[in-house]
Amino acid sequence: MFFYLCPASAEISDVSNTLVDIYRAVRRHPEDILKFLRPLRPSRTAFNRIKRLTPKSDHELAGSFIFLNRACWNGLYRVNSDGIFNVPYGWPKTNVLIDENNFRRCATQLRRRGVTLCCQDFEEIDERVRKGDFVFFDPPYVTSHNMNGFVDWNERLFSWKDQIRLASLTRRLIARGANVLVTNADHEDIRELYSGIYYKTILRHSTLAADKSRRTQTSEAVFVGGPSYSKLGLSLPRTKVISYGKDGQRRAD
Repeated sequence: MFFYLCPASAEISDVSNTLVDIYRAVRRHPEDILKFLRPLRPSRTAFNRIKRLTPKSDHELAGSFIFLNRACWNGLYRVNSDGIFNVPYGWPKTNVLIDENNFRRCATQLRRRGVTLCCQDFEEIDERVRKGDFVFFDPPYVTSHNMNGFVDWNERLFSWKDQIRLASLTRRLIARGANVLVTNADHEDIRELYSGIYYKTILRHSTLAADKSRRTQTSEAVFVGGPSYSKLGLSLPRTKVISYGKDGQRRAD
């Protein structure tokens, strides 16, 4: 979203130190990252070597991340409980790792005077958002009926209580006059959580199944609110707001 809009001022934040450090490296050392990537070509040998590599600098960290992202299965980035990257090699169909000119443009955009990078919880932005601001949230998606996503790791990454906090923050920012866009899984519990906020289903083809025959069409949810969206004539659904307690349990109607 940031690179699509290319705003003069923006705050990019994530709770992952590693991800924020990579953005900072792209901003500061784009040529060093490109120099790291140029001799590399996707292969199982190179993939295993980069997986084992302990980066000695921020540009090696960013270069390793980009290479693994391009060479792994379906472009996933996932680590185990020890913080070790554990996505298998993906047999990419091209040797091209990066569009260098586009990468330089991204670095230039990150270096704009009004752009800041922060490692923080999403709720930290609350007091800084003003009327007319645009806020985009793209949280880890809820993916199963028990509301915990991938139970073995996603509950620690982003719990159902975090989903509730995010929905509450979204309502506060909209009420303040900010324009907010949130994406998530098109899941009944998520739709209920954002009840009363304009909602649209977006269809796409799933790419995460190992068996190509199982990569069927799936849907995502987009929730929007704020003065700019109101001017578009988006009508709110006639649904009541569902509230949740701090324990994550739905309150009685």
